[in-house]
Parts: sequence; structure tokens; C-alpha cells
Amino acid sequence: MGRLCQTDGLTEDQSEILKAVRQFVDEKIIPVAQELEHADEYPTEIIEGLKELGVFGLTIPEEFGGLGESILTYALVVEEIARGWMSVSGVINTHFIVAYLLMQHGTDEQKQKYLPAMAAGEVRGAFSMSEPGLGSDVSAISTKATKQDDGSYSITGQKMWLTNGGTSTLVALLTKTDEGADSVYKNMTTFLVEKEPGFGETAQGVTVPGKLDKMGYKGVETTELILEDHHISADQVLGGEPGKGFFQMMDGVEVGRVNVAARACGLAWRGFELGVAYAQTRHTFGKPIAEHQAVLFRLADMATKVETIHTMMVRAARIKDGGGRVDVEAGMAKMLASEMANEVVEDSFRIHGGYGYSKEYEIERLMREVKFMLIGEGTSDIQKMIIGRSLLKDYKLKS
Repeated sequence: MGRLCQTDGLTEDQSEILKAVRQFVDEKIIPVAQELEHADEYPTEIIEGLKELGVFGLTIPEEFGGLGESILTYALVVEEIARGWMSVSGVINTHFIVAYLLMQHGTDEQKQKYLPAMAAGEVRGAFSMSEPGLGSDVSAISTKATKQDDGSYSITGQKMWLTNGGTSTLVALLTKTDEGADSVYKNMTTFLVEKEPGFGETAQGVTVPGKLDKMGYKGVETTELILEDHHISADQVLGGEPGKGFFQMMDGVEVGRVNVAARACGLAWRGFELGVAYAQTRHTFGKPIAEHQAVLFRLADMATKVETIHTMMVRAARIKDGGGRVDVEAGMAKMLASEMANEVVEDSFRIHGGYGYSKEYEIERLMREVKFMLIGEGTSDIQKMIIGRSLLKDYKLKS
């Protein structure tokens, strides 16, 4: 595999997990990714294989049937999977965020109810904050959960951009609730909405219209979610207490940004591999193009970027594992990884020349997939706002 994307200080278990995942990616994902992606076909056999490897329960504690591994292990697994096919890592990511929310914020009853089935891959998670026209202003959500006389809730609204929207059976859904607080952020609640897989009406008052057609990120489905007077009991409030939804979701988004950074790292890693391989087989002026200084310098820049973003992603994951807040570190890792992954993949595309524009070559797929990294879990502009505001607090002048 070469010297790139090596991580110091891993345990024997972590190393064995990554070795198994890398072998699976090389043997079961890369050979079929092109065909499945071009057909926009859900990777059923790949997902079943990842279930057998225990990836769906990677971070879920052993008492609930999982492997009990760290966020770092998870991020490194995601990097490996995204190196093979980024869409597959998307299937895992939203599932992981829901499991993480349950582990960190769920009641004992909610953990017992969902985590064992999630570890086995029998219950699939989806994560839902966005709405049509909402952009990055989460506080402006309009989906409303209205409390009923019997203590239950009725939810009405429209959600957007659900990865796993069709295949999921459990959706962590952010809504507005009237808790009487003086802050909009304390009047938001996360519900655990159960539904059947598929499209159409998948539960009482819950409709998944169908897949959204996208430039890339194919295979995995991205959907809307429409709720019309969906009745849900109070025990489906995440953590059992309304009004904490915004803070719960932001905790999930932090690990989600580590995840997107890891996915970008995987794409950059694969982009470099494709570029350095092609540069050694393509000849011009009597020698491989890798021996031309212009291409050699490009490869050096690409490898340096791959190493830089891998290191930043690992640091953010380790801080989160240590219980620290990583709004700055995850934001930096996500921002730089997404930007540099785009640069590395584009450089690989340039090395391929005209062949990079052909759908026969893998780099064409990567060119479309890597664009999603620029917007997933918040654009670079949003990351800069988060980073800048946090740094002003840290470096505030003393009067």
C-alpha cells in the first residue's frame, strides 16, 4: 500500500480490523464499484459483507453486540471504504451517527431497544436535519412536533437530503417543539422515527417520495422525507427529554465532520494511487510521464496533501475519543480535507489527460464523487465561521 496514510500508535485489534477492511475493499468493492456506480445500483452484496465484518456495530459497545471500537478506528475504516467507493461509506456514516446519538444521549430503554439490532445491521439509521430552502441555518427548521393531550406528539413537515432515506428503518429527526424556552435552540427536539424500508408511505404519516437524481454519490439513495400528522409516543424523544435536540444533533455533526474528513481522505488517497499508477504506464517522448518533472512535482504535491489531511483527520478523531470538543479541529479537518481532496483528484484527472474524461477510467467517477465533500456536513465557508468564532473566544483580549 506504500507509505501514505499510515497511523502511529494503533492497537493490534485496530490494525487487524483495518487489514480486514482493506482486503475487503480491494477484493469486493473496487472491482465492482464502477459498474454499480454507473448503474446507480444499491451495493447490496457489499453491505452484506460489511455486516459480516461487524462494521455496522464497530463503535457500539460490546454489551449491545458491537465491537466497542473508538471513533478513530471508525474514521480509519471509513477512509479505507471511501478509497474503494465513497458511496458505501455514506451508507455507514448516517447509521453510525444515529448509533452515536443513542450511545451518548439515549435512555437505557432506547439503547436496549435499538443498539443490538443496529450492531447486527438489522436496523439501519438515517439522520435528518435539513429542509428545502433551509441551507445551513438549522435554527430555521419548520418541521413541527405538536404535543397532544395524551402526551404523544404529532409531527408535520418536510425534510431533505436523507442519505439512506429509503433503506433506513430508524430516522433521528430534528423538529421544532414549543418548550416555552426563550431560545430557539432550546425549543428543538430529536425524535426516533421508526419506518419500513422502501419508498412511498413507509409508516403512518411518513412518506419517502423516491431517490433524488445526483451528479455523483450514486448507489446509495438520497431522499426527501414528508411527515403529515405522524403520531409518535413521548418515549421516542431521544434521551426522554424534549428541548435538547439542537445540542444532541450538533454533537452528532461533530463526529459527522470527522467522518466527512475521513471520506475525503479516502478519495484523495485513491486519486493519488490512480495518478501515480497511470503516470508510470503512460509514455511520452520516449519515457514514462512520471519521469517528466512537471508530472513528478504534481505527484509530490498530491502525496503531501494526502498526508496532511490524513494527519488532521486522525488528530480530530483522537481528541473526540478523549471526550474533548472538536468544533475547531473537526471543522479544520473537514474543510482542509474536502478542499485538498478536490485538488488531488483534479491533479490525478490532469495526469490521465483525455482518458480521465472517459467513463472507462475510475478517475472520472472520483471527479464527480469528490465534489460532494465540499458541501457535506457544512461548506468550507460554514467551517470557517465555526472555526473563527471559536478562536475569537479562545484568544479574546483581556481588558
